[in-house]
Amino acid sequence: MARGAEITLDLRRLVGRWSLRAAGHAGRFTYLILDMCRGLAEWRIYLPLAFRQAMTVGYGSLFIVLLVSGFTGAVTSLQAGYQFTGTVPLYVYGAVIAESIILELGPVLTGLILAGRIGARYAAELGTMRVTEQIDALESLGRSPVTHLILPRVLAGFVVIPALVMFANITGFLSGWIAAKSSIGITNADFIYGARYFFRPFDLWYSMIKAVFFAGAVTMIPCYIGYNTQQGAEGVGRSTTVAVVASSVTILFLDTLLAKVLLSRG
Repeated sequence: MARGAEITLDLRRLVGRWSLRAAGHAGRFTYLILDMCRGLAEWRIYLPLAFRQAMTVGYGSLFIVLLVSGFTGAVTSLQAGYQFTGTVPLYVYGAVIAESIILELGPVLTGLILAGRIGARYAAELGTMRVTEQIDALESLGRSPVTHLILPRVLAGFVVIPALVMFANITGFLSGWIAAKSSIGITNADFIYGARYFFRPFDLWYSMIKAVFFAGAVTMIPCYIGYNTQQGAEGVGRSTTVAVVASSVTILFLDTLLAKVLLSRG
């Protein structure tokens, strides 16, 4: 009986500890968002820094995004040919490849790639600044660390990531088209007919909406985690890992939520 009571007490302590920790993170994250909103008035400070971040992050990520999307389109085409050959008309392949890339694979894979590349970079940079007291030095000079460090990174992500997703969609579509022609012998007319027959203008808007939400997950979560880093170099490594994992899980959660909300027919 005493053993059962002890287990129950430990469980309550664990639940209470995690609940308090989650509430603390939610409060600090909310205050960070409010600070970013207040910092929007200081556009002369963050706009040049945001432009520099956008050039660095966007140009540096373009190659890996195009590479992954190109292979993704080709693999999607080859697998569609393996599964459906002889069972559906050839023009259906155009629809399968186009819709798979635009609705799902392009935005999600790009978001996961950037969570590892941009998210890890943001968390490591801000974490290093925190443990080396550079952020404290900014505060002692009366400067806002949010305006100088976080806001430019977040705005750069919101500008660059949707553009990278569109490039990924185009590259995946073209590589899938080329792979379909070489593997199953589909003609250009059949492929274009299938892609246009099942295409809806909202599909592109849906892909862009997902890209915007994923940009928030890729930038804001790592910036928050890096900004609150503790315990020196070990804390920087821990923050980088947590930032990548948290961003990736958030992207998958948002992907499911947006599909339910935006694609539900009731």
